[in-house]
Amino acid sequence: MSKRTFFTLLTLFVNIIVFGQTQDSIPAIKSDTAKINSAPVIRYTQNPKEYEIAGINVTGSTTYESYVIIGFSGLTVGERIKIPGDEITNAVKRFWKQGFFSDVKILASKIEGDKIWLTIELKQLPRISQVTYTGLSKSYFDDISSKIGITKGNQMTPDARDKAIEIIKKYLLDKGFRYASVNVVEKDDPDQKGMVRVSINVDKGPVIKVHKIYLEGNNALTYHEVVGAMKKTNEPTLLNLFKTKKFVDANFEADKKLIVKRYNDKGFRDAAVVWDSIANVGNNKVDVYIKVHEGQRYYIRSISWVGNTVYPSEYLSMVLGIKPGDIYNAKLLDDRLNTDDDAIAKLYKNKGYLFMSVDPIEVNTSNDSIDFEMHIYEGKPATVNNVTISGNTHVYENVIRREMFVRPGQLYNESDITRTMRQLAQMGNFEQEKLTPDIQPNPDDGTVDISWPLVSKSNDQIEFSAGWGQTGIVGSLSLKFSNFAIQNLFKPSTYRFVPEGEGQTFAISAQTNGSYYQAYSVNFVEPWLGGKRPNSLSVSAYYSIQTGVSSNYSNYLNSYYNSYYASSMYGGSPYSSSALSYQADPTKYIHTFGLSASWGKRLKWPDDYFQLNLGLEYQHYSLSNWDYFIMQNGTSNLASLDVVLSRNSIDNPIYTRSGSTFSLSGQFTPPYSLFSPHKDYANMTDAQAYKWVEFYKIKFASKVFVPLTASEHPFVLMARAEYGFLGYYNKNLQSPFETFYMGGDGMSGYTTYGTETIGLRGYENGSLTPISTYRGQTGQMGYVYSRVGAEIHYPLLLQQSTNIYALAFFDAGNCWSSFNQFNPFDLKRSAGVGVRIFLPMFGLLGIDWGYGFDPINGSKQYSGSHFHFVIGQEF
Repeated sequence: MSKRTFFTLLTLFVNIIVFGQTQDSIPAIKSDTAKINSAPVIRYTQNPKEYEIAGINVTGSTTYESYVIIGFSGLTVGERIKIPGDEITNAVKRFWKQGFFSDVKILASKIEGDKIWLTIELKQLPRISQVTYTGLSKSYFDDISSKIGITKGNQMTPDARDKAIEIIKKYLLDKGFRYASVNVVEKDDPDQKGMVRVSINVDKGPVIKVHKIYLEGNNALTYHEVVGAMKKTNEPTLLNLFKTKKFVDANFEADKKLIVKRYNDKGFRDAAVVWDSIANVGNNKVDVYIKVHEGQRYYIRSISWVGNTVYPSEYLSMVLGIKPGDIYNAKLLDDRLNTDDDAIAKLYKNKGYLFMSVDPIEVNTSNDSIDFEMHIYEGKPATVNNVTISGNTHVYENVIRREMFVRPGQLYNESDITRTMRQLAQMGNFEQEKLTPDIQPNPDDGTVDISWPLVSKSNDQIEFSAGWGQTGIVGSLSLKFSNFAIQNLFKPSTYRFVPEGEGQTFAISAQTNGSYYQAYSVNFVEPWLGGKRPNSLSVSAYYSIQTGVSSNYSNYLNSYYNSYYASSMYGGSPYSSSALSYQADPTKYIHTFGLSASWGKRLKWPDDYFQLNLGLEYQHYSLSNWDYFIMQNGTSNLASLDVVLSRNSIDNPIYTRSGSTFSLSGQFTPPYSLFSPHKDYANMTDAQAYKWVEFYKIKFASKVFVPLTASEHPFVLMARAEYGFLGYYNKNLQSPFETFYMGGDGMSGYTTYGTETIGLRGYENGSLTPISTYRGQTGQMGYVYSRVGAEIHYPLLLQQSTNIYALAFFDAGNCWSSFNQFNPFDLKRSAGVGVRIFLPMFGLLGIDWGYGFDPINGSKQYSGSHFHFVIGQEF
């Protein structure tokens, strides 16, 4: 090393030492006395020094008062802090955490001794004065505008911008817009300082659809079995005609789980989707690639039960319904243990064991077989403690409680809960979709509290309807009050237009066609006669006046009947399209007056869904030149005993999801002719023969409702079968009244109480009623009918104020003039679609389109395509 180099290094080392000592001699914070208007310098390389805050000043663009800002900081005058130290750092973090500022500084403006003056400099983020959207439809905007957080008056932050973009993109992705772009633009509002106008510009891009699905790794299940398990990711094939073809990432993720579930249901419990990929193939379409690992199929080798004392193991195995050797199905096993209506858990809970649980344990797995132990914890039976009701505003509480099968002090029973829900729905005064009890078990004392939060609704109805009679439109108006209280008739304070609260039904109706037809009826039903037992009392009265048309129309009828027989013989059409001018003929009329009363009792055997009704009915007919019945002149009386055995287990009378209705009814008059067997009834006048009408009438009707899907708004299958027969005690005294009039919408424009209208869609009204001759009179006389059918229902809207559902139907039926002609396979067929709307104030409304496939007497003039209106009644 040269001397020159040595002295150079020595000089540099000495300078470093001197410089370090000089820096150490400089204080960490410069005093204001060093230089006026120069802020103190804080050196963070020095040890912290403690100061007392002597003052805090706030500067910068902010709409907040200074004391508010100082409060945000957490710093106070007089507080001793260390500089450098955590106090200042934490204060800055607090401001950033508020999210209201784009820049934050805390400076030392002056230092004197151990006192320090601080200045908080802030730059506030702008607030939003206006928000505009482009590229979004109104429905999309309504869905997401409240979720993105960019609204008038809020501050516009980078986080808010990023969140809005993310939310909109995710929303559009779920709608099938895989390549959507979102741009958020801010512009200063020239009219308002510190405010910005925000424009959210959306380019949805094209909807992405599935082009082809490729599957790899499937051996045990076919391509269609695996791919068919997916609900929302579908190829554009004929089998998927009515399924969505959009590709949505979230739906695809859910569909992959459905693939695994399909394998699990087939016994492949180790199955998994091990790989998938999405490839853009152009034209806004993607190919989907899926690879599955099936694993092996597992079987159940044995099932044993542990912990059961209430039921023997053999019985539990029988109820479970899964046997050794069956394919292992995890979902089926869980359904049979916990979910199904007849599951093991329901079996226990129907006996009060609310706290029970059952846990299937795999005790051994070898090769493809599994041994299960079902570990049951039974616990103690739970007793119902409190049953409370809330939300009821229309019905007296005792009226609600009498319909309940759940009462304090009894053992908990889950079937009682279900039955109570059904009974409350049947009352029609509460929203069925919200009939969900709040069950609160108390394991400590072995009790359970049950509360029923009800949502009241009005079930009163004003029904306007119209039908088409032979002389034109027949208008109808009816009022129905389903929560009537006759006990409060003289208590005006209980009135809501009418006295309410007891759950009784009061209905009054009127029909008219002017001078041709008038009908009036009144009906009252007390469902709990005496208030202690579910024994019902029903009384009704009715009166109708129907006037015949002029002889011009009678001549038309005669030609109609003659052409009917000619067409039946030669295959022509008996119906004429010639127009008629109708005129009322006051010498032709039928007056009907009737009274009826019935008593009903809810039975306990075979189960308590059965009801027995016994009734007495009286009708008086007065006829003059009435060409349409066997009897044309005179008066006739009808007194009958009505017996009805019915069973009703449907869950809801408006949109029924499950349950059934069966009815077997008989109407019997006294057999007057048997009391006087020697009279010559064949040669009597109609007035003599029918002074007291005699007959017996047997009817059977059934409907079964089965949900086809497990969703909250399921498809429902309804199947029906009906049969009716009007018989006689004496062949010379067939009843001219209570006959069947079949075909069409089932809504008779004239409700004359002398006939019973049976609908069959796809055919004109009454067109299936046979024409025959009896006692020298020719007319439509139906004494036997049969009707079967099926409908598929799907709910479009189920809300408190409105219920709407669509339906598709297949009907078949026919009507005969005697039992000897009855042929259950000779049915007229039809099919079609329709929609039903139930409005609380107007009842059931609907329209059906039906197509009748079969000709009537060789002609299809009265079959084929027909529209049918439903007003206030159902087929």
